[in-house]
Amino acid sequence: MTHCFKTRVYYEDTDLAGIVYYANYLKFIERARTEWVREKGVDQSGLKDRFGIVFAVRRIEADYLAPARFNDDLVVETCLSSHSGARIALVQNVWRDGEALFVAKVTLVALAEGGRAVRFPAEVRQRLES
Repeated sequence: MTHCFKTRVYYEDTDLAGIVYYANYLKFIERARTEWVREKGVDQSGLKDRFGIVFAVRRIEADYLAPARFNDDLVVETCLSSHSGARIALVQNVWRDGEALFVAKVTLVALAEGGRAVRFPAEVRQRLES
């Protein structure tokens, strides 16, 4: 199931050329992932409080296909592509009026205090898989 997050390009998102600065696409997909996780019923603050773990990006593979510009309305699609006990792989696409602008493959892991990778709790995996 694909999750859709709508956002708009603000002046602060653009560079001197008037297009979205490349790093801001990472902000757009981060916000979309946060909303995807929330919609799945996972409270990230509660995850930290209850289990002592946080989500962390392990890897991103990104392709910039076309530029977004000031005031564009964008849709960020997030879709679970695979998962295991210790990682979650997502595909995230940024669209403008049906045109793909940015495509990313994102791998998430769970980190315990001290930064070591751990398995996701079963109930969290179940929520994210649903």
